[in-house]
Amino acid sequence: MVETPRLRQHVLLKGPPEGVPVLFVHGNASSSTFWEETMLALPGGYQAIAPDLRGYGDTEDQPVDASRGCRDWVDDLLALMDVLGHSRFHLVGHSLGGSVVWALLAVAPERVLTATVVAPGSPFGFGGTKDLQGRPCASDFAGSGAGLVNPEFARLMAEGYRGEDHPAAPRVVMNRFYWKPPFRHPREEALLSGVLSEKVGPNKYPGDALPSPYWPGVAPGRWGPANALSPKYVGDTVERMLRSPSKPPVLWVRGADDEIVSDASLFEPGNLGRLGVVPGWPGAEVYPPQPMVGQTRYVLERYSAAGGFYQEEVFPDTGHSPHIERPAWFGRLLHTHLQRVG
Repeated sequence: MVETPRLRQHVLLKGPPEGVPVLFVHGNASSSTFWEETMLALPGGYQAIAPDLRGYGDTEDQPVDASRGCRDWVDDLLALMDVLGHSRFHLVGHSLGGSVVWALLAVAPERVLTATVVAPGSPFGFGGTKDLQGRPCASDFAGSGAGLVNPEFARLMAEGYRGEDHPAAPRVVMNRFYWKPPFRHPREEALLSGVLSEKVGPNKYPGDALPSPYWPGVAPGRWGPANALSPKYVGDTVERMLRSPSKPPVLWVRGADDEIVSDASLFEPGNLGRLGVVPGWPGAEVYPPQPMVGQTRYVLERYSAAGGFYQEEVFPDTGHSPHIERPAWFGRLLHTHLQRVG
């Protein structure tokens, strides 16, 4: 447990304190334990640092102010690295953690040696946008935020349900969508405990939602992780990334068969409406599937054109967690990338 001026954070550490720091940021409905194999495989000379984010794991239970986008998490991480004495560090984020990476590259890029994003959320946010430039489908960003979350998944998470007899059971969702079936992880019980560690409640996960006159009828509220990922609160993250004179090299790793972050995501209303899962879809002109992968590539191509560098690596036959599904391949890429700077 590390006491910071913002909150008390639970942190996994591996390697010497004087080693080059590598900060690992986990995704939604997970925790720092999802990084353990990656941390253990780091070469000598690095210190791996993996905190449980605010709202997750054993970190002090404090609310996420979604109106700040990912800034609560960014400020928490910077405070943690200050306390640990690291002015600069390598940064690795998975899924929601990738969204945190985008925000940190906008706020404090000068502190980042290299950035690695693994199946990251779009730099424009999750849900509610219609094109590569991230234009909203509706003025209130309907279809993003807490209203996207299956309430049964949140209920079962709050109950600590570890069974498989419900389609929204956390274990079922993890094994169906976090990686590509039939993959099962040998530490499945520990990873499931990480999923179940997320704090659940009206102002926690999934957070609050507002009614909307626009399809699909819900808009983001103010609190919780799901709302923090809404494009409503992304602000000028992309433009700040692009304007900054400091542009750390970016490694982007994704699975070819990812069904969470995808141009046809099974967690995004535009695609679910197109498939007939969410009724009343107003059509592709009004609310197309969000091109999440295309948006990320669009931003990174602009990043490169503005003087930065990025490398995209696509793992075939892999789902949402390349670092877990194909750890040796991911490790080789990450270790090479870490050697670009520092």
